[in-house]
Amino acid sequence: MKVLSAYPLVTTKDLQATRDFYVSHFGLEVIFEASWVVMLGARSTGEISLGFMSSDHPTNPPGPEPFDGRGMIVTVQVEDAAKALTALRRQGAAITYDLHDEPWGQRRFMTIDPAGILVDVVEQTVPAEGYWERFMPAAEEKAA
Repeated sequence: MKVLSAYPLVTTKDLQATRDFYVSHFGLEVIFEASWVVMLGARSTGEISLGFMSSDHPTNPPGPEPFDGRGMIVTVQVEDAAKALTALRRQGAAITYDLHDEPWGQRRFMTIDPAGILVDVVEQTVPAEGYWERFMPAAEEKAA
């Protein structure tokens, strides 16, 4: 099998507000939109990053219930997390986890979209020395 693309398709109660959240706060572009579905990504390449649909869509696949806000995080990697945080606060986005420098090598904060999805905004940084070694398989395990 050759995978050409993969992206989440999330059912939301407020399609337009969810679309507008990612377009205005993160600069994603609308790749395709109909009354019941919107695909967001980079218009220049046509690549889809996220898809959202309303629960009353006509295709009626299994599992059309709206997302309940549990068990999903969308990560958006940025060049400067502090700058992104300032911009999102200015635009009125709710911040659910303030800016932190994490020992695993990220500067990050979190917001939440209108569908209830946590959005983890991250800037890659240098991990604390030795942080990842404790989570790596031992050399003997790799050889097995």
